[in-house]
Amino acid sequence: METKIYQVEDLNADMLDKADVYGDAAARQAVDAARAAVGRAAGILRGGGLVAFPTETVYGLGADAFNEAAVRKVYAAKGRPQDNPMIVHIARASDVGALTSALSPDMVKLIECFWPGSLTLIVKKRADVPAAVTGGLDTVAVRMPDDPVAAELIRQAGTPVAAPSANLSGKPSPTKAAHVIRDLGGRIDVILAGGECRVGIESTVLDLSGETPVILRPGAVTADQIADILGKEVETDPALLRRDVPDGLTGADAAAAPKAPGMKYRHYAPNAEMLVLEGRRDRVKNEILRLKALNEKLGRRVGTMLFEEKSFTEAAHGFFSELRDLDDAGTDLILAGALSENDGLGFAVMNRMMKAAGYNIIKV
Repeated sequence: METKIYQVEDLNADMLDKADVYGDAAARQAVDAARAAVGRAAGILRGGGLVAFPTETVYGLGADAFNEAAVRKVYAAKGRPQDNPMIVHIARASDVGALTSALSPDMVKLIECFWPGSLTLIVKKRADVPAAVTGGLDTVAVRMPDDPVAAELIRQAGTPVAAPSANLSGKPSPTKAAHVIRDLGGRIDVILAGGECRVGIESTVLDLSGETPVILRPGAVTADQIADILGKEVETDPALLRRDVPDGLTGADAAAAPKAPGMKYRHYAPNAEMLVLEGRRDRVKNEILRLKALNEKLGRRVGTMLFEEKSFTEAAHGFFSELRDLDDAGTDLILAGALSENDGLGFAVMNRMMKAAGYNIIKV
């Protein structure tokens, strides 16, 4: 399959301001050209094709959410297990009614506060939402992305778009168009090559289908922020606190369908072996240096990943990209310093870091 690559980087907030607010003719021409390219991609999506596109979190691989055959092609392109549910993306908050009739007061509050943005809500689905989208569950995950390209694609397609991350299943999520091209070039119809994703980790997934809101995947929207808006306690799924699941779940957990992306299968894995070092900051730095020197004497290529202690936003933005850069450099071993999990965003990055490392954690 030939994958078409459309450059749409000019469809961004700065260029839109120049075109719409300041009347810049060159900016208007660039924005219109990018919108036309997105329109071509939207036509392919409406016709049952697959389109990769940028969001503020990571790049997504989209299909018409109501075209079950197209959705199944997403699983095939990624090599994704078919019981792993997808997130359905919408362009307007009012479009949520096509996916669920369970519009609770809590959901309305969260939509008003966090949409468009990196919060995914799990709610009871309407009967006509295909089982292929939801992994056979009676719930559907929905979000409204905060990215001009994503919003334009969904709007022009005229349908909700089911989209997991646009990478080969299990590999680090893509935050640049180059990552998508490397993983999915020749496997899908179109890649919309926009800029680098602003947030850099996937959305927070919040389950609203029960009595108590439960975070199933942490992200940039934290439990404390959600609790402040709802005025009630928000729970965290106990699976997120486990550190002994290197190869997925076992027993009854292994047989059950995951309720959100990333709950059951190993994710974000680099080619290199990866270790996470956890402890007092100075000890972590010293142990990383010691292990690096030791392994280099053995002829191994060693990469390190040590974010500044409280730079959680920078860590989220750069984590997946750094993993891919280290793989590109032929790294054999990655030594990563743990982040504080007392911070909500730090907890979200650590969730990805531990999964990427297969839960290989060393306390120092």
